[in-house]
Amino acid sequence: MWWQYVLVFLGAMLVDIVPLPLPPAFTVMIFFQIYYGLHIWPVIIIGVLGSIAGRTILTLYVARLSDHIFSVAKNEDVRFLGKKLKEKGWKSQALILLYSLMPLPTTPLFIAGGMVRMKTIYIIPPFVIGKFSSDAVAVLLGDYAARNIDTLMRGIVSWESVTGLIIGLTLIFALLYIDWRTLLQDKKFRLKFQIWK
Repeated sequence: MWWQYVLVFLGAMLVDIVPLPLPPAFTVMIFFQIYYGLHIWPVIIIGVLGSIAGRTILTLYVARLSDHIFSVAKNEDVRFLGKKLKEKGWKSQALILLYSLMPLPTTPLFIAGGMVRMKTIYIIPPFVIGKFSSDAVAVLLGDYAARNIDTLMRGIVSWESVTGLIIGLTLIFALLYIDWRTLLQDKKFRLKFQIWK
């Protein structure tokens, strides 16, 4: 049924719209693929499209929201970091690709991209390549694991998922509370907690 694939798209999009590190979109893809017995490749393609839509929306609304919730100094600090990343050219895109291939939450990447008002065309292409590759592997492995559903259900709260959550929250903390201008210009590490309006 076509509506089951719509659920895959919406589920992947919803977990990637939220500005907190939630379980990765591939877990939604695996769930629907197993629950409804869907074909793997359409699930991967539709799920990645949903994930791209979610991350694009996240980047756009964070760009608008950051001016209202963060101080002028914090916004200028993060924009300075973004300017430094843009100066690196293809190296920054290679870093985005590499980051997207790893089993780490991409939420901090898109929050930073939104705050620095980085054009989505700059972030999305390497993200698509990394996301498609890593999600394809995850969904294919999920299909294999479906034969051992009891083991899969016990592994939902595992050291890997807890570690991914901790790393994601740490990266968001670093983005928001490190004084990036001081670190990059003066080579001095400094935390700045007065970031809210």
